[in-house]
Amino acid sequence: MKLTTLKKRSEFLRIRGGNRCPGPSFVLETKARADEPEACSQPRFGFTVTKAMGNAVVRNRIRRRLKAVVTAVADGRARTGHDYVLIARKPAFDIPFDSLKKDLERAFHRVHHASSAVKPRRETP
Repeated sequence: MKLTTLKKRSEFLRIRGGNRCPGPSFVLETKARADEPEACSQPRFGFTVTKAMGNAVVRNRIRRRLKAVVTAVADGRARTGHDYVLIARKPAFDIPFDSLKKDLERAFHRVHHASSAVKPRRETP
């Protein structure tokens, strides 16, 4: 599966009101896209790694690990017509890759089954 990524800040902000699933190594947020027909649009992914995670070397390693785990897991679990954002947490740097995969599988399940997903945050006025 070719990974399509989000590029613009507005794309990241649009997802803020969707379903989210916090985990030990990242937070997964998702929201369906309304601008394209669902049948022909593949899922898109965004990755957020803040400066609080460390220097550029650390942030880039975390981003590469998250991209690799998405490539490995998302093929059967990511839904067409949805955008996803993974917000990194510190353990994403050195957690075993198999644990990272299990976390992402669990997160995909939780965000797509509303009863187990965390309610979206309310926007502050």
